[in-house]
Amino acid sequence: MVNNDERLMAAGIYVLSIFFPVIAPLVIWLIKKDESSFIDYHGREYFNFLISYTVYFFVSGILTIILIGFVALAVLGVMLFVFTIIAAIKAYEGNEYRFPLIFRLIK
Repeated sequence: MVNNDERLMAAGIYVLSIFFPVIAPLVIWLIKKDESSFIDYHGREYFNFLISYTVYFFVSGILTIILIGFVALAVLGVMLFVFTIIAAIKAYEGNEYRFPLIFRLIK
């Protein structure tokens, strides 16, 4: 059973990532990952999400040469924001959320 502090910290990983994309989630994850498997799961999932979408944005940036990249950048921006909000809500509810379309490099 996940307690309120764990739920709040896991949701905080996602909410704070909107303002501080790397530093805030990394601090929360590194401090709490050994104490809670729930926070560890959400920290790993967030950083896999961050790595994947960084690659997607890079490829879309290159594709702006042939104009399709502009559309891809807009779609990725919306997906990034929406998936982050969904993950924060799921974490606060005490559920595990698996982001669609990401590479799971951090196991």
